[in-house]
Amino acid sequence: MTLKINKKIDEKLNSINKTWYWLSKKSGISLGTLYPIKSGARTQITFSTMEKIADALDVSLDEFRTKK
Repeated sequence: MTLKINKKIDEKLNSINKTWYWLSKKSGISLGTLYPIKSGARTQITFSTMEKIADALDVSLDEFRTKK
């Protein structure tokens, strides 16, 4: 699931010409938390982290949902 989410986050960041560093500052999430998500090394993402990411990107959490 993380790989799909990190790709979706990357796509959104690219579409608004922003970086993971910007996302860290905007969301209040440390780079130490975001970079493992970006690389796919982190396999568990808390709801509160996803909520902060979605808020920073001004998107609904539904945009990150994956269908089974």
